[in-house]
Amino acid sequence: MIKRCIHAGLCLLCAAGAATAGEFVPPADAPGRWSKERAAAWYAQQPFLAGANFSPSTAGNQLEIWRAETFDPATIARELGYAQALGFNSARVFLHDLLWKHDSVGLLQRMDQFLAIADRCDLKTMFVFFDSCWDPYPRWGSQPAPRPHTHNALWVQSPGVPVLLADAQQAHLKPYVQGVLKRFANDRRVLAWDVWNEPDNFDGGVRATPPEPRHKPELVLPLLKSTFAWAREINPSQPLTSAVWRESGRLDVLDATKQVQLANSDVLSFHCYSRTTEFERVVQSLQRLGRPLLCTEYMARLGGGRFDPLLGFLREQKVAAYCWDLVNGRTQTIYPVSSWRRKFSGAPPVWNNCILRADGTPFDPAETAYIRRVMLNK
Repeated sequence: MIKRCIHAGLCLLCAAGAATAGEFVPPADAPGRWSKERAAAWYAQQPFLAGANFSPSTAGNQLEIWRAETFDPATIARELGYAQALGFNSARVFLHDLLWKHDSVGLLQRMDQFLAIADRCDLKTMFVFFDSCWDPYPRWGSQPAPRPHTHNALWVQSPGVPVLLADAQQAHLKPYVQGVLKRFANDRRVLAWDVWNEPDNFDGGVRATPPEPRHKPELVLPLLKSTFAWAREINPSQPLTSAVWRESGRLDVLDATKQVQLANSDVLSFHCYSRTTEFERVVQSLQRLGRPLLCTEYMARLGGGRFDPLLGFLREQKVAAYCWDLVNGRTQTIYPVSSWRRKFSGAPPVWNNCILRADGTPFDPAETAYIRRVMLNK
């Protein structure tokens, strides 16, 4: 049975019976991939990794996080401090190719500034290079006000569809990946590199004009392979990954995208916004692959995915945990994905995502108390 993911699109990862896989022969390791032993040794040096997909509440998308005009170190420091107080020790943070194309020097400087802030909060950072979700037509410059009461109303894909459709517009992609890696490949403040977020996903209901091509995953696939290869040329000390999310628990059903992800990822990451039973099945299935597991997206209250008991379960299973999202703000992810189709006039009584308000007060004090118990034994 296929379930509609509360986060975005069809999340076949969260399908019931996900762990009932038949015979499975994993894809052969891609050139340069870490051995299982190296991946396990790296993971053994880490604490229980937990945190949030982070953008400051003043930023509605990746461009607003990093552009000089909207980069907000004061808010970043305050809100990463909130994360530290919860016991979190890591953050997953998205970049964008247009940042490199228009201001590569400034991007690197602001990344270094971000890492310094995160380090003062005892947080390591996982950076994400590319993303196939939400608006397929990113635009450089000042971003508009978000569509009111709408989940991820400003989030943009990277690279955008015009870049995917024209080889001539892709010249900056390799310098972007390799330029960032050359700067931070041996930086202890960087935990890992997420090569591409949900590469076979779509716009999530944005209804862009013109509509994105339905064969977009086929356009992304060669670039996904290339991005892993570009990164291998730099040989960072941190692991590479790209999260599987469509039917990921069905290891006997692998499309071309998942094969590339599973063949290239040093540590395996996945997304699941489902409730406990389906979530456990997915974890049990992926554990068969014998590599460290990082759940880089979870927790959608309106779909039944709650911190209690998922965070405790992930700690027991030694699976890293990154919720979506930390502080309510311009991303507006307290609203469900259905807000693209259904009109809201105010905050829903149950937030879909986010833990805290901008002043640091929790949506649910019992929930934050649970997080602190799991993370800090308090």
